[in-house]
Amino acid sequence: MRPRKAAVPDSVIQLERQFEQFRSARTGRGKLPATLWQAAVEQARQHGANVVAHTLRLDYNALKKRMGAVVEPRRDQSPASFMELIGATGAVADEYVIEFESSPQPRMRVRWKSTTAPDWAALLRAWREVAG
Repeated sequence: MRPRKAAVPDSVIQLERQFEQFRSARTGRGKLPATLWQAAVEQARQHGANVVAHTLRLDYNALKKRMGAVVEPRRDQSPASFMELIGATGAVADEYVIEFESSPQPRMRVRWKSTTAPDWAALLRAWREVAG
């Protein structure tokens, strides 16, 4: 057990001992039993999720989810006054230049500007059908 910065209720300390006993007895990384989770949820409802999650070395978000509450943002942070929206990657249109040439026919040039690559084979087949 670690030294405490703030006063932790005795009931949470007793539950911490149960968690330590379970963790020391198991081999590997198995899931916590539902009974321990339920006890942690009850303690979190009485004493706060942050104290319980920190003391019992639990994931704060997982504990809040089991409490049936939405995870709230930290209260010590002020609301954002500026937000930058960045478009999805790949949203920039690429430019392609496609040239087909045949000896008796003139050359054909297509400028393709899109976020997706052109279907080269379909363009060639269409050109051959028209030129053909």
